[in-house]
Amino acid sequence: MVAYVVEELQEVTLDIAGPEGRLAHDDLMSPFVWTEGDSYRLLVRVLPNPLLANDPTGVIWAGDSSDGRCFTMRHAPAITPGPHPDDAGGCEDPTVVHGEDGHYTIFYTGVDAKRAQGSLLVAQGPSLTDLHEHRVLLKAPEGEGNIKEATVAQAPDGTFRLFYEYAKDNASRIGLATGPSLEGPWTVIDDPFTVRDDSWDNWHLSTGPIVQRDGRDPVMFYNGATADARWRIGWISFSPDFSRITGRGIEPILLPPPARSRDATDIAFAASCLVMPDAIWLYYSLEDKILRRARIACYG
Repeated sequence: MVAYVVEELQEVTLDIAGPEGRLAHDDLMSPFVWTEGDSYRLLVRVLPNPLLANDPTGVIWAGDSSDGRCFTMRHAPAITPGPHPDDAGGCEDPTVVHGEDGHYTIFYTGVDAKRAQGSLLVAQGPSLTDLHEHRVLLKAPEGEGNIKEATVAQAPDGTFRLFYEYAKDNASRIGLATGPSLEGPWTVIDDPFTVRDDSWDNWHLSTGPIVQRDGRDPVMFYNGATADARWRIGWISFSPDFSRITGRGIEPILLPPPARSRDATDIAFAASCLVMPDAIWLYYSLEDKILRRARIACYG
């Protein structure tokens, strides 16, 4: 029996210049972290607190770090809302694929100008400050909810799997599409797994990062919740081609600590993973405003 165990928790901070500095009072969500050589890179969703009626639901900022914990934020955002209507209301949930040629492919959620629907978008470019080709990748029919939170993995045959969150019957679910490359075309197939009626993930599901290591089944650290949106982080493993489930944790591996204030949301939400020689580092958010990372070990 395989077990994934949290062995250490660490704060993740942004270098904010003083209490009135840039981003000082903003909420932070969806931290996507990856490495380039000896450096750590970050994309993160930032939104004002309080969020006013005309504020975007998210702006995506980039940062850099030497230790993966304290990030120096760049002076301008990487992805901003508009001018196209599909993301005029906000930009959320970045997922980065850094190609061997140095180019970036960034999947993100675009919220329309009416804040009525989220769609899965993609941007590409040679650097995090020169992104272009913003285009819609997957979009639900009008009135049928959101498609968001992309997670991308490659199967042994070279094809790709695109996991995403979508809305169904007043709940979140995880969908799956296949494609020959990151450019698609993407074909939607059956959902990879669903809720469990008698468990902590009995109502909502949302995608989390996938870890692929030699000699082990791919594992997703996914997000699940009850009907009252108490989000926790668990794990599920798949066969190498993602055609079947090979394991699933009974209990969540991460849940929020006691809230700092009575009005805080009861949420722990996984966003990205780094695979290091000695462990997996899972980056996540708490209360939709605080960034953390967890060192996870695999036993069995």
